[in-house]
Parts: sequence; structure tokens; C-alpha cells
Amino acid sequence: MASIRFIHSADLHLGSPFSGMKGLGAEQWKTLQNSTLAAFERLISYTLETRPDFLLIVGDVYDGEDRNLRAQHRFQQGMEQLDEAGIPVFLSHGNHDHLSGGGASFDLPSNVHVFRDSVENMTLPVSGATVKIAGFSYGRRHVTESMIEHYPNKENGIIQIGMLHGSEESDTEHAVYAPFRKEQLLGKNYDYWALGHIHKRQQLSMDPPIVYPGNLQGRNRKESGPKGFYEVVLTDGYAELEFIGAESVRFERIEIDCSSVQHMNELFSIVKEQLEAHDAEALVAELELQNLDEATIHMLEDIPNGELVYALREVLSDPQSFVHISTVQLDRNGLSSELSPFGKQLASRLENWQSNDWKQALKELYNHPKSGRFLPQLNEELQSELQAEAIAKIRKMMALEDPK
Repeated sequence: MASIRFIHSADLHLGSPFSGMKGLGAEQWKTLQNSTLAAFERLISYTLETRPDFLLIVGDVYDGEDRNLRAQHRFQQGMEQLDEAGIPVFLSHGNHDHLSGGGASFDLPSNVHVFRDSVENMTLPVSGATVKIAGFSYGRRHVTESMIEHYPNKENGIIQIGMLHGSEESDTEHAVYAPFRKEQLLGKNYDYWALGHIHKRQQLSMDPPIVYPGNLQGRNRKESGPKGFYEVVLTDGYAELEFIGAESVRFERIEIDCSSVQHMNELFSIVKEQLEAHDAEALVAELELQNLDEATIHMLEDIPNGELVYALREVLSDPQSFVHISTVQLDRNGLSSELSPFGKQLASRLENWQSNDWKQALKELYNHPKSGRFLPQLNEELQSELQAEAIAKIRKMMALEDPK
């Protein structure tokens, strides 16, 4: 096999609205709203700098089916830059930006191939080798049937790559679209499977590679850690993958050691020191305060709802940097006081609640003709705050008495 080099990206979600984020300053809010576009610009810049043989974009180029106009314009400009550099692009649309969506459209340059809603297998000569790239775009939002049987088997003497925006049949954490089993992908004998749809970076196999690069820019607390894309080199059946970071704002869960904390000024100093030392360019942090003793945790639990978060945000306020605290949670592991059996059961249930559980529990309140219009949007950040506050109250009210 000849050596080829390409970039595998997915789930750009250009034009994400980031609705529901609270407590951000004007400049921070602007940075966050532009973050998906900034990450895309980094993808384009890296591609132009390194000049790979081609670029793959595996689904959900845009966040919505109406395809935000500003996002489309920026994307078209990026494709024009790659066209001028002679770099081919293969892209598919996913469940968020399916082909049946409305809105204005832009004419992309000739270097870009957009897959149809049926599987195509495109041929690309690269450095004396023949590369074939198979993929499809979503014709509608919900593609629930398997598409694997429509992918051709690999031919002898070529390099075969598959692009698939979908999820494993066994996935219980996400809505299952274009489902597949890993064994089905392996059975095609492809040299590389470029996956999209799951926003967590992961490798289902390395021989051959079956890879999710994750999304290009995190958009909420569940999409934490470094985000970006893969640069891939395939040589004689061997794959070398390098992750390239692209996010301009990072969401992160950060554990703070509070074993030396007795007073609030000490807590403020520790949090400030750790967050300012973080290597993210811009940071939205979900804090977990650990190693708290009984006296400190009771002191923190007595603080009115939200006041601790607001105070810490003020401590970190700096017009020259972007460090934002979204929530603060208290870790009670190792404390002498225990919950009653019912308290344990209730706290455990709340800790495992998902978005649909919150919506169901608060359905009547939000649908009430009078009160509903005054309530804030039930987004990820609000759910996290409600969850932390509810569990803290349960632990405080339902703790067993210390026999000492």
C-alpha cells in the first residue's frame, strides 16, 4: 500500500447557539458564540499548512437543518481556500443538517464532494495509489435503518475508506442513528472507517482503525476536554493517528483539593490558583470540591443557592482572560456522617437522572399557563444546578446522627 495522509473531522456544528449559558460577560459570550467558527478556522488553517491529500468531514457540518447563514458563508469561504490550495474535501451531512432542511444555500467549489442520500464510492488518485471513499448524507433527520449493507466490499489493490455518521446498535447513551455493529464494519475489510455523530473521541478498533474524532468544539458540560480532529497516515496496512486540538473554548470538570480549607478566603485562593494554571485558552469549568471536612462542608452548605458560584466568578473576573465557573459541587465521600437508607436511595436516583427525567418531573410546572412563562429555559446548566442543590439538601436533611 502506498502512503496517504488525510484529515478526519466530524460534527462541526457550525452556528451552535449556546442557549442557556448564564453569568458570562459580554466578551466571554461573544467568544463562546463564535467558538464553533473559530474551531473551524483552525481546521482550515491546519489543513492549508500541512497540505494533506484530502479532508474528510463526517456529518453535522451545521448545527441546525436551517443551516445558519453566517455559518454557511464562513464554511464556503473555507472551502474556497482549500480549493485554491488544490485540497479535495469529502463531506456528508448528518441528522442535524440533513439534505431536506430549508434555508438559503451556497454553491461550494469543485474540490468539495457532498455525498448524496444513498451510498456512493468516490475514486481519488493519490500519489500513484487509488483511494476510494464511500459515504452518504442523511436525506432526512431520522435515519434509523442500518446503511452498512449498501457499502461496497473492498476491491483488491485499492485503499478503501468508509465515512459513516452513525452509532453502534448497543449505544445506550445517545439516540441511535444509522446503527451498525463493529463486526459489520470489520467485515467490509476497509483500511479506515471515519465515523461521526458521537461527540466523544474514541477508537472502536485500531486494526483497522474505526474512529470517532469527537466534535470540533465542545458545546456543554457533557462535551468536556480537548476537542479537535485527527491527522491520519496510512502506510502498508499501518495507521498512524495524531489528535490535533481545535477548540477555542474548553468545557472541563475540575477537581479541587480542599483538604487545607477552613475559611472562604483559602477556598477562593485555591480555586483561583488552579484555574488560572489551566492550559485551556478559554475555560468553562464545572468544579467538584473534594477532601472537605465536616465543618467546611457545613459552612458551604449554609451558603444561599448560587451565591458561592457568583462569588467565585467574581474572584476570577479578569477582562484579559476567559475563565467561567458554571457549577460547583461538593464531594462528601469519606465524611463520617451517612445518609439514611431512604436518603441514599433518593440521592442515588437524582445523581443518575437524565435530561428526559427532569423534563418529565417539571412538565406540569413548565406547562402551567401562568407560571410557565416566568421560568428559565430548562437547559443543561440549569439541570446541573438543580441536581447539585437538590442532592446537597438531601444530604443535609437526611444524614444519620453521628453516634459520637
